[in-house]
Amino acid sequence: MTHELIDDIVRQRIRSLRLSLGWTLDTLATRCFLSPSTLSRIETGHRRIALDQLIPIAGALGTTIDQLVEPEGDDDVVIRPEPETSAGSTIWLLSRNRDRRGVTIAKMRITPERETADQQVHPGYEWFTVLSGVLTLRLGERTILVREGQAAEFSTMTPHALDANDGPVDLLTIFDHDGERAHLPGHRNARPTSRP
Repeated sequence: MTHELIDDIVRQRIRSLRLSLGWTLDTLATRCFLSPSTLSRIETGHRRIALDQLIPIAGALGTTIDQLVEPEGDDDVVIRPEPETSAGSTIWLLSRNRDRRGVTIAKMRITPERETADQQVHPGYEWFTVLSGVLTLRLGERTILVREGQAAEFSTMTPHALDANDGPVDLLTIFDHDGERAHLPGHRNARPTSRP
């Protein structure tokens, strides 16, 4: 990103923040100890923004220099997941590692080609919704069909396994730390158990 483009973004942010606070140039000038004409020239691009001016402007607007000069783009918003495929299943991570809530969000596709999974037990809860297809949820002694548009939530201390039923199934799932270790590639160290 060029310096001119960054300067334009910073100017726009200063003006937008000032206007959102309902301040005139005079009000902001008083708060950051600059003249109204200097601020006007900064906002309109008729004067380069110097660091010694940016510091008091950011402080007066209740923001930081980092926030004012942060480049625009979509990489901080848009996640471009890469599929991780193993025999009969694919996982797309839809959150950046474990997000600030301590969970990992993923899309999973399970196909009938996947070997029937052993039931697993691990601390926590599991939640998923079926986006397409029909999922066979083996939960202890029970076998439950979860259909498109339905969701399931259960304690993962109950032995459980997920399998495709008569075709591919797509899920949106949320894992806590223990679920992440049990179900995501590179984290598979849960304790499988056989069905009682």
